[in-house]
Amino acid sequence: MKINGEHYHTIWLNENDHSVVQIIDQRFLPHKLVVEDLNSVDDVERAIREMHVRGAPLIGVAAAYGMYFAALEAPHAVEREKYIESAARKLKAARPTAVNLAWAVEQQLKLALGKVENLPNSLLKNAERLKNESIERCKKIGEFGLPLIEAIYKEKKQTVNILTHCNAGWIACIDHGTATAPMYAAHNKGIPIHVWVDETRPRNQGARITAFELQEHGVPHTVITDNAGGHLMQHGQVDMVLVGTDRTTRIGDVCNKIGTYLKALAAFDNAIPFYVGAPTSSIDLSLHSGFDIPIEERGETEVKYIQGLHEGEIKKVLLTPKDSPAANFAFDVTPAKYVTGLITEYGICKAKEEDLLKITSNNDG
Repeated sequence: MKINGEHYHTIWLNENDHSVVQIIDQRFLPHKLVVEDLNSVDDVERAIREMHVRGAPLIGVAAAYGMYFAALEAPHAVEREKYIESAARKLKAARPTAVNLAWAVEQQLKLALGKVENLPNSLLKNAERLKNESIERCKKIGEFGLPLIEAIYKEKKQTVNILTHCNAGWIACIDHGTATAPMYAAHNKGIPIHVWVDETRPRNQGARITAFELQEHGVPHTVITDNAGGHLMQHGQVDMVLVGTDRTTRIGDVCNKIGTYLKALAAFDNAIPFYVGAPTSSIDLSLHSGFDIPIEERGETEVKYIQGLHEGEIKKVLLTPKDSPAANFAFDVTPAKYVTGLITEYGICKAKEEDLLKITSNNDG
């Protein structure tokens, strides 16, 4: 995808110095495009924890590069394994909800604890493989999701209105995105679409990031308050809901950014299809129910303050009474019964155990 007409990925290896991984620092979007250099395990852990990078597929790939840094930093001989195992624990703890993070770290750890020559090079190659596979997964999600939008357009013969929550776009991944991949595929094919973009409090990933990337790609969209979705659905202004997932369980429960559950309830009440862009790397067969998923609780500052552009400078402003406490649950769980279907890189499946087992059997990762 592009910014100012130039193609970007959200993370890449510095061509001239392979000890540096570069990222788009999402904290400054949409007002500034800042590229940050990462040089160590600690840099990667901090970037994930403080949300310089965010989005389940992206933080998985970032952590894979973090394990590459661990191999570069590790002492030789017997202490090397201990150092790498410690780095793996640190990276996995940075954000506990998204399964892609632990999934990618475990793949790298398995390789690191094996008998391989030139370990840093092996982990780097594997990180690059995971990155490329993530891009391909998202592209395929777009291809399988496109017919859903086409079908609505053929029946409606007017602009297809899609509501999305948070940012499950290319900036949350590497390219294409998960929830946005079908949207981009439809737009590129000339199907008229319009996207309702939830602001997504408290960090406003929708208002800041989804709106930014849709604008850059020329996709018609409108930013709305988080609480406006139900009203739009009641008044026939939403044709489908399309969101991402940070972790989907064995029975099809979907854990995603806080507020997703409320959109699913409103969609169900108004007989509007609710689809989830779900790469198989985000499906966790080890957990049965969504209520087994650890829900990240972040600091109250994100709720009490809001960030924006003022007189050319990015500033934070206090919203609440200074001494009022705030709770900040980062995710919620949408039970499988409210999910119309999961759009994976292998096709669309029902949010049911038998369907998920069948479709994940294609994933040899």
